[in-house]
Amino acid sequence: MQTQTFLHLLFSMRSLRKVRLGAAIGTAHQHVWKSANMCTGKCSLCIAVTLYPLVLISIICNIVLFFPDGSVQYAQDGHITDEVKYMGGVFGGGILVLIPALHIHLTGKQGCCGNRCGMFLSIAFAAVGVLGALYSFVVAVLGLHNGPLCKVLLDWGRPFKDSDNSYLGDSSMWWRCTEPENIVQFNIGLFSTLLVTSGLQVILCAIQMINGLCGCLCGTCIKKEEGMI
Repeated sequence: MQTQTFLHLLFSMRSLRKVRLGAAIGTAHQHVWKSANMCTGKCSLCIAVTLYPLVLISIICNIVLFFPDGSVQYAQDGHITDEVKYMGGVFGGGILVLIPALHIHLTGKQGCCGNRCGMFLSIAFAAVGVLGALYSFVVAVLGLHNGPLCKVLLDWGRPFKDSDNSYLGDSSMWWRCTEPENIVQFNIGLFSTLLVTSGLQVILCAIQMINGLCGCLCGTCIKKEEGMI
């Protein structure tokens, strides 16, 4: 009789331990689930907030490129570098990145970061941002490689385009451009800024694609989970 009582007590203790262990694992799983949702949401917010100034810089640089030497005369006469007219900074690194940034910002707000549909859409929007930033990046590379449109003696042309030596590292070649004043430095500075800006945009949007996938897989919203506990 005592043996049966002891075995029954031992069995009860084991069952109690299993119940407590299961509850502890469930609680830990819920905490990890919440943390994942919170991390994806905060990451989205950080990415969106960082993209906003990059979009602004991209648009400003592209617009300023239309006014060499601070004059509108060159734009009116059509003496503007072709790559400036492609509007890579306005459309590519500007509008096509701004729209995804707005959606990513809304998706990353607290209480919505676990929304599967929102995070899935953020992947698509981020992909659009990558394409826009890549367009701006390619245009900036071409602008730097081909050089500015400037006046060479009496004619307008692009003296550094298809040149054997790169003008970027050889400032002794810059004298060829006599007008607009300091057009070579103007061209290099703004297109280099667009190059760096668009490169950062590509990286951030690519990170958001990965972050959106994680948020999509994490499941339901934080608020819903807290209400279920």
